Amino acid sequence: MLKPNKLAKKNFLSSLDLSANEVLHILELASNFKNKKINIDLNNKVLGLIFDKSSTRTRVSFQVAMTRLGGTTIDLNPTTSQIGRGEPIKDTARVLSRYCDVIAIRTFDHSDLEEYAKWSTKPVINALTDLEHPCQALADFLTIHEEFIDFKDVVLTFIGDGNNVAHSLILCGALLGIEVRIACPKGYEPNPFVIKKAREIYKDDNLLKISNDPHAAAKGSNVLYTDVWSSMGEENQKKKKDTDFNGFTIDSDLVANADKDAIILHCLPAYRNKEITDAAMESENSRIFQQAENRLHVQQGLLACLLS
Repeated sequence: MLKPNKLAKKNFLSSLDLSANEVLHILELASNFKNKKINIDLNNKVLGLIFDKSSTRTRVSFQVAMTRLGGTTIDLNPTTSQIGRGEPIKDTARVLSRYCDVIAIRTFDHSDLEEYAKWSTKPVINALTDLEHPCQALADFLTIHEEFIDFKDVVLTFIGDGNNVAHSLILCGALLGIEVRIACPKGYEPNPFVIKKAREIYKDDNLLKISNDPHAAAKGSNVLYTDVWSSMGEENQKKKKDTDFNGFTIDSDLVANADKDAIILHCLPAYRNKEITDAAMESENSRIFQQAENRLHVQQGLLACLLS
């Protein structure tokens, strides 16, 4: 039976905390969990959840994943704990390390996540920050793998804001050697630091393309991916972004420009008929809800590797 391998790094704060082989191992574990070919008991280990941002898929998938592994979850809501009144992260992290076996954190500033990891003696997982969403990327590449079997020659095109999801797709795509194209309006390109790191990993500079033309980027793509234009915390920018992102909707014209067997992904929640049309979401090309389910399976794989 396939067994989880311990990861080289204690924490999972970024896609860069994994090697290509570790990504593939987690995806293989996830596939085995999904197909009920593997059963791992973590012997009542405890996952602590600290979520400064609202969540549906991340919260539920982590809770169900831990339960299926024989563990338990504690939801440390900042509004009902001392975290909300401003207890220093270094104090919270050191205390929680004595109660929990792993901590998943969903917050705004990536530096806060790094501060938790600095003081925690137990593994810390990035459940989303403004910089990255690495657990989402694992589910995305599991979905792509299920569709195309091999990552060779797969072209992934992300249409929208160069945000945390785009960053993790770029970095994980670099590890796996997949061509990643990002199409966004001028001024909304991905973080230059992320692009620099990805180019250091890619053996071929042409495998990462950043453009402002969604139709050119979609041409011949195997995967079309989008996300909301305004992330949590950007509510005051919503009106301007809605204007700036006009023309960056995944619709029938954009899908027709991609490969005939292209699949459509969205990390959800979606604003239908804004970044993606209702027809595209419900089309036979869509793998969006399969993608959402895969959050559960990759998190089982990740937790098993961190805690076994």
